[in-house]
Amino acid sequence: MSKQSNSARSDLETALPEGELLLPFAGQTDEAWIAVIKKMDETYAELVTQQVELEQKNAELEEAQTFIAGLMSSMTDVLIACDLSGRIEQVNLAAERAFQRPLSDLVRLHLRDLLAAESPTSFEDIRATIERRERISDREFIFSTLIDQLPVSVNGAVRFDSRGRAVGIVLVGRPIGELRKAYSDLAAAHERLKQTQQQLVHAEKMASLGRLVAGVAHELNNPISFVYGNAHTLKRYSGRLTSYLDAVHGGVSGPALAKLQTELKIDTTLANMEGTLDGMLEGAERVRDIVADLRRFSSDRREAREAFELAPLVRSALEWVARGQMPAIETRFDIAENLTVVGNSGHIHQVLMNLVQNALDAMEGRPVRRLEITGRSGEGETVTLAIRDTGPGIAPDIASRIFDPFFTTKPVGKGTGLGLSISYRIVQEHGGKLDATNHPDGGAVMTLTLPAAQRD
Repeated sequence: MSKQSNSARSDLETALPEGELLLPFAGQTDEAWIAVIKKMDETYAELVTQQVELEQKNAELEEAQTFIAGLMSSMTDVLIACDLSGRIEQVNLAAERAFQRPLSDLVRLHLRDLLAAESPTSFEDIRATIERRERISDREFIFSTLIDQLPVSVNGAVRFDSRGRAVGIVLVGRPIGELRKAYSDLAAAHERLKQTQQQLVHAEKMASLGRLVAGVAHELNNPISFVYGNAHTLKRYSGRLTSYLDAVHGGVSGPALAKLQTELKIDTTLANMEGTLDGMLEGAERVRDIVADLRRFSSDRREAREAFELAPLVRSALEWVARGQMPAIETRFDIAENLTVVGNSGHIHQVLMNLVQNALDAMEGRPVRRLEITGRSGEGETVTLAIRDTGPGIAPDIASRIFDPFFTTKPVGKGTGLGLSISYRIVQEHGGKLDATNHPDGGAVMTLTLPAAQRD
């Protein structure tokens, strides 16, 4: 024991009353040991808790590493991670496959060693882009592999540490051959889609042409039949007059000629001749008008804008479509006189035929088949035409899609879904509007608004 300890003990014993002994650590020893043991228990419990937390963090770290390794191995794009100097630090399985080299060989290389001399993007270009703090976006690289050169489309960015300091570069690339194949497949699919669309548009045109031909044939049938009947009548008249003139030239006269004149009904023939010719002329003029309407319908000149009466065009569309398909339909026609609009009459005629055809299709099989067409001057310098049918109306869930291309509620083979879409586009090109609503009493109402012609 040191001199200082002995001196201190002597001083303590001198200070105690006489007859009392100093028992070193007598009652205090147990308390000290208890305190030490408690402290050891607390320290041990803390160590156990830290050990559990450490094991949990290690398990989470291993799980994260496994997850990241799984992601990197499942990537089909080439991934290269290097430091700012360009030394490769990590690559994924796709890079190993692309370069035909294991990870242990690649991490010894510099990024410059993998770039071919003819690569459009060099390592200096990469460093310059990174120094400007810009992303590498869709840049073409050409890498050298053990077998051949590998053109790659690369995207990349700077890699930062936990303190936000730039520590490296990450590059992700996809072989351009795969991109070209994807673009080629996309272009082929787009071309097939265009061809299918053209076929559907052609089918819609042919359907419209079929309705047009049926309507025109029905309309032409009456005047042509009239002309045909009057031509036969004129042929009979011609035979009578020829027989009568032959008799006159043959010297027949007097009672014999008068009797022949009565038998051949020469007086009646002469009296009916003018009416027969007028009927033929009227029929021919009707055919001419129908052909003129047909030519206007087939016109595709978008610049042809003219003022025309709407009522005759609506009647023509109604006659060409409705009479040939549904003769028993009830039609209510109420269009104001001198209702003049501006546009291409042939295109508007096509729109009207489509609207009438849709109305007839909607009323197929219905107990009441009535078509109501009304036309009035609208607000401002417009004309409004409403076509109402007595069909089931427009369901709320399809009201917003009826003008979409290829949308149809008709059975397969009955419609292409382009009629209303084409009509909507034509009306828009004319500066008008086409709306579809339901009538309060049932059925659908198609409202066509067109610019009105200026009146002098």
